[in-house]
Amino acid sequence: MGDSDLTYVDLFAGAGGLSVGLENAGFELLHAVEVDEDARATFAHNRASLEPKEISTDIRDIPRDQIVDAVGAETVDLVAGGPPCQGFSEVISPDGSDDRNHLFENFIDWVDVLRPKAALFENVRGMRNTADGEFFEAVEGSFDNLGYEVTHRVVTSSDFGVPQHRRRLIVIASEKGSMTNPFEGFEIDTIGTPGVMDGIGDLPEVGPGEEKTEYVQEPETVLQTDLRGDTDELSSHIAANHQSDMVEMISHISDGGNRDEIPDELQPSSGYHNSYSRLKSDEPAVAITSNMSKPSSARCIHPFQHRGLTPREGARLQTFPDSYRFKGALGAQRKQIGNAVPPYLAEAVGYFLKDSVYELELSDCDRTRMQLLRCGALTIEEYEERADEIGGFTQQATFDMAD
Repeated sequence: MGDSDLTYVDLFAGAGGLSVGLENAGFELLHAVEVDEDARATFAHNRASLEPKEISTDIRDIPRDQIVDAVGAETVDLVAGGPPCQGFSEVISPDGSDDRNHLFENFIDWVDVLRPKAALFENVRGMRNTADGEFFEAVEGSFDNLGYEVTHRVVTSSDFGVPQHRRRLIVIASEKGSMTNPFEGFEIDTIGTPGVMDGIGDLPEVGPGEEKTEYVQEPETVLQTDLRGDTDELSSHIAANHQSDMVEMISHISDGGNRDEIPDELQPSSGYHNSYSRLKSDEPAVAITSNMSKPSSARCIHPFQHRGLTPREGARLQTFPDSYRFKGALGAQRKQIGNAVPPYLAEAVGYFLKDSVYELELSDCDRTRMQLLRCGALTIEEYEERADEIGGFTQQATFDMAD
């Protein structure tokens, strides 16, 4: 989307959510690393002239002296990524004993070798508290030893145009003295918060076990219009084949309701506290996970239809475009989508980096995109009426990017 010639590598790339956002913000990918075979296939399929074999697999198998050869360049502008979040979960690994917690050391090695002006580190918010904060202190200390200063904050994805209340820890390390604005104050000031149906309301209805590959109505919101783009064929819009007793149970739950509305004689005998609950149509979704199609495991029931979410609906709520194709079986697709960084969030952070770290003037295309991220909840008619009065984004009182 841009012409700034900023280069980056994506470590722990997954299906590519972080890269979709950075690419939209004008960054050029030089190399990616991802250990999961299905995710590598997805990442490569959605990028022209990239084959899965060109994506490095296990980052632990790349010695420091081979990093430059893997990237094909001695330096990059940005090293981005985030090790698997499960290792930083306070529930799974409160004492930091999970081996995956140490993958950040490999991330630091890449920063040390490539010497970017900045590094973008993304993970679950629990990372700050794992092992009584020792891991996060190690991250800050490692960057400090390399000559980088760290700023971080926990962000809520819905504040950046994503129709989902997903909370993530974003860490930005920049060369000492290079950041012109603090990340803590960065906002895009959305014009209304997009809800679930603002994101998926134009997708065709599907029943349990059904698949639809054609659109039957035009997009109604700015968000729907952007994510559909010029895609003609719908993919991954396949509903889980729920049994009749499951359909009967959830048919009693209202928009945004929960299992308390299920009649006593139909009440499930098990399930998590938030299971068997519908998403609320006019509010952002809860965090989308790999269990997006399983009403017994998560709050993932469609606001009106009697089923869990399809992979495409999960991808929409993560802000992947409909043109993005996910490889692997349905379970693998759900996992890739649930583990991804929301592209809209990554794109917004990309614009912040361009302005506040690389000190680049945002292009007209950048400003148009930022305007769109702010306005996803608006109908197309509302957007057209208000476009001239809506600017880009703001960075505290001194950082006004409005037109």
